[in-house]
Amino acid sequence: MNLDDDEVVARIRRDMMDSYEEELELELEDHEFGPDGEEVRAPDTAEEKEFRRFYFRELLRLQTELIKVQDWVVNSRQKIVIVFEGRDSAGKGGAIKRITQRLNPRVCRVAALPAPNDRERTQWYFQRYVSHLPAAGEIVLFDRSWYNRAGVERVMGFCTDDEYEEFFRSVPEFERMLARSGIKVLKYWFSITDEEQHMRFLSRIHDPLKQWKLSPMDLESRRRWELYTKAKEVMLERTHIAEAPWWVVQAVDKKRARLNCINHLLTQIPYEPVEHPAIVLPERTRHDDYIRNPVPQEMLVPEIY
Repeated sequence: MNLDDDEVVARIRRDMMDSYEEELELELEDHEFGPDGEEVRAPDTAEEKEFRRFYFRELLRLQTELIKVQDWVVNSRQKIVIVFEGRDSAGKGGAIKRITQRLNPRVCRVAALPAPNDRERTQWYFQRYVSHLPAAGEIVLFDRSWYNRAGVERVMGFCTDDEYEEFFRSVPEFERMLARSGIKVLKYWFSITDEEQHMRFLSRIHDPLKQWKLSPMDLESRRRWELYTKAKEVMLERTHIAEAPWWVVQAVDKKRARLNCINHLLTQIPYEPVEHPAIVLPERTRHDDYIRNPVPQEMLVPEIY
């Protein structure tokens, strides 16, 4: 099939727009739903519409820079760990999705570990996290991390006082070991208010697309808000070290939090553009006896849409 230049350009443009619309699909995460399942959202004001346009433009610009970071990490064989912590519904997952959205999953991957099993509970506390650390040319984002011990385990009583204190003795040395081995460690705490978490939990309860995010542990954490506050304050105070400092993201506004986090992340990595040779699409080899056999009808997925 031969296409003229205008048609080729038009199809490439359509493909690019399809790619950019992935972000619009993710926007469902930001919508709120009422008890009847209907979306409860006031019509956008002119100011809100303008900010939404700005948000998409800025997000795409920042994601372009993240691709440059990815190229630099691979080319210079860097190792980067980014820790995301915060209360339930603080927006960690949404930020992680925007960071990884256009990156190569072989280079940038997410580690979101479940609760430890019986065997893991008998191991050195950091052992199950070590296997997820990056090799040269890799970025690993921890959606929650070894800091579970300073947060949920402390508040819910899943660790003893001795284990809690040993964590604070060990974690600075653990992170300094990572730094000495050439791993850059960045730690972000996503901060929301009591009122904002309350609203986000209500949204999850009434939104069938979000209900899976709520666990009994999440609901119990809501009741223990003040204990989590104290645990967070102790954690930040005792583990804020020069080799791996904490950075607090004001996250009540999800979109601004994502932009601020990614922008800050870019400032913490001394990346440089990597030169790539020009890409030339080769001509396909063609043979006169080539025949493309038809697919049997019973194998085809019905075209409902």
